[in-house]
Amino acid sequence: MAKTIKKAAPKKVAKKAVKAAKAAPKKVAKKAAPKKVAKKAAPKKVAKKTARKPNAAFMAPLTPSATLAGVIGPKPLPRTEVIKKIWEYIKKNNLQDKVNKRMINADAKLKPLFGKDQISMFDLAKIVSKHVS
Repeated sequence: MAKTIKKAAPKKVAKKAVKAAKAAPKKVAKKAAPKKVAKKAAPKKVAKKTARKPNAAFMAPLTPSATLAGVIGPKPLPRTEVIKKIWEYIKKNNLQDKVNKRMINADAKLKPLFGKDQISMFDLAKIVSKHVS
């Protein structure tokens, strides 16, 4: 029994360490630096819109072949007008496929032009280019 252990002293030190740890973050916390004022940007320049000029290649009148003339008429027309006239004919005669709207069904006038019973609308321009000069 010669040795006596004092346990009270370490508890006091531990309590002081806990209090110091709680107080430390308050001392360490810094105030946020004031925000710098951003310089105002110069007003953006608005580009002037110019009217688009049509491409001369699309506007050149083309003579339709005899097969194509049966659908759109014999007058020379620009390529864009030829496509419009064909679509008018397709809509007027209800030739667009009911299930797949991208497909065009051929009637008696369009079958010689298309070469088959049904084509895709994406093939229309390719077919027209074969029948104009």
